[in-house]
Amino acid sequence: MTDMQTSLFPSRTVTELVEDIQNLTQEIQDLYCLDEIPWVVGYSGGKDSTAVLQLVWNAIATLPLEKRTKTIHVITTDTLVENPIVSAWVSNSLKRMKSAALEQGIPIEPHLLHPAVKNTFWVCLIGKGYPAPRNQFRWCTERMKIQPANHFIREMVRAHGETILVLGTRKAESAKRAATMEKHQKKRVRDRLSPNASLPNSLIYTPIEDWRTDEVWLYLMQWQNPWGNNNKDLFAMYRGATADNECPLVIDTSTPSCGDSRFGCWVCTMVNQDKSMEAMIQNDEEKEWLQPLLDIRNELDVQDDRDKRDFRRIFGKVQLFERNVDGKTSIEPIPGPYTKYWREHWLRRVLEAQVQVRCNAPEEMKDITLITPEELSEIRRIWLEEKHEFDDSLPRIYEEVTGEPFIDTRPGVGHSLLGSDEWDILSDICEEDTMHLELMAKLLDTERQFYTKSRRVGIYGDLEKCFETSSRSQDDAIENAHQKRNLKNAIADEDIDKVKQELKKTLNPEEKQPEKQLSWGQIKFGQPTENTENEENI
Repeated sequence: MTDMQTSLFPSRTVTELVEDIQNLTQEIQDLYCLDEIPWVVGYSGGKDSTAVLQLVWNAIATLPLEKRTKTIHVITTDTLVENPIVSAWVSNSLKRMKSAALEQGIPIEPHLLHPAVKNTFWVCLIGKGYPAPRNQFRWCTERMKIQPANHFIREMVRAHGETILVLGTRKAESAKRAATMEKHQKKRVRDRLSPNASLPNSLIYTPIEDWRTDEVWLYLMQWQNPWGNNNKDLFAMYRGATADNECPLVIDTSTPSCGDSRFGCWVCTMVNQDKSMEAMIQNDEEKEWLQPLLDIRNELDVQDDRDKRDFRRIFGKVQLFERNVDGKTSIEPIPGPYTKYWREHWLRRVLEAQVQVRCNAPEEMKDITLITPEELSEIRRIWLEEKHEFDDSLPRIYEEVTGEPFIDTRPGVGHSLLGSDEWDILSDICEEDTMHLELMAKLLDTERQFYTKSRRVGIYGDLEKCFETSSRSQDDAIENAHQKRNLKNAIADEDIDKVKQELKKTLNPEEKQPEKQLSWGQIKFGQPTENTENEENI
């Protein structure tokens, strides 16, 4: 028990806890019967969300049937990279929940949510090349957790006007959590109902906000789980690891990421190490089959991955930043997405791990899927259509690793004017000049994409973009970025001689293809970039 829990949340006797549970039961019943506003309970399968759902379930169960008129929606988000042990626990819990609710006449309806295929971890990392998440670029939480939950809640608001979101958040979890809850508490419109800053017309209800961790476990151990789960099994799962709490339902960026929680995504690089999975493997020989997953997570979690990433941002331009190296300021390119080689490497590693765990996992986990067919199809589409990699390497890698042919459900995906043979020929022609290979591939594939169109409007603009992003070597592109930066600084300093000097360099008459003339407005204020939301850090 932490010092914060001891000082701010003094222990209560069992009698006092029982009295609080009775009061909460009455409070839940009164709030439930007060109006027709639908409830959404956030359930992650961990101790806090289990305790809250158990309180709600038992409270509604004691109401007469004629008062159980309002459906309570239970939502949990599967990011597709959850700890497999916890994922299986939650999946089985939802099945028991649905069955028990029907048998007992409880108006509870469970929902298993998933991120959109375009937003899954592997589509972003392997398909688009996003680097492993860091504090400076935490791209995963918004896409994989916040958006699916918020989409469901917005649909409830759209259909009913408003909703009440029931969460198991507690002030005793951390000082940051306590401060956030205290801030929202000041804006409450009713007892224990806080406004939701990110979701209008949605109030947050936190029944166990003042409970200590030991009280949560006491409640779970002494009160039987109403939908058929064994809370002692939940306690055993916690005892097999070492962190403080489970991954909560994430509805905004103020909620701690899975990396700060006990059970979260097995790929999480937001912390130095995955203590929960390490403990599971160390404490239980039957869980050693998880080792390939831990190996991939540790391989992703490197402090400096610049050698694996493009020197340009994801939109194809070089951008510079000031970096402190050994006490000296160094101006360097901001690294971009993973290169083709490393994207293919991560695909191979995930498929290899999937094959391994299917061979070594216990019988009930033999069908485990680390990367879904839908994700593989979307990754293939991105490589082919957005990155112009017409060698179509995904089916080849899949068959090499799994021994089975890759079956893509998208119609017509296998029919192309260009393929691996043409890529090999182009590679031989370009030899070691990777930028030349990239430019030729982009030009050829851009022409291919317009080949079947009746109107080829926009082709010249797309071809021009190919030259803008891929016509220079890495050294020339970086040098050009430095020249533009020096020119902008000279203008800011009103150094006319320096401006003239840098303009001559920018025009660069020695190159066969000179730079475009820049307008004074573009020089003064900079050219607009083509980066999209959430891609500014790549």
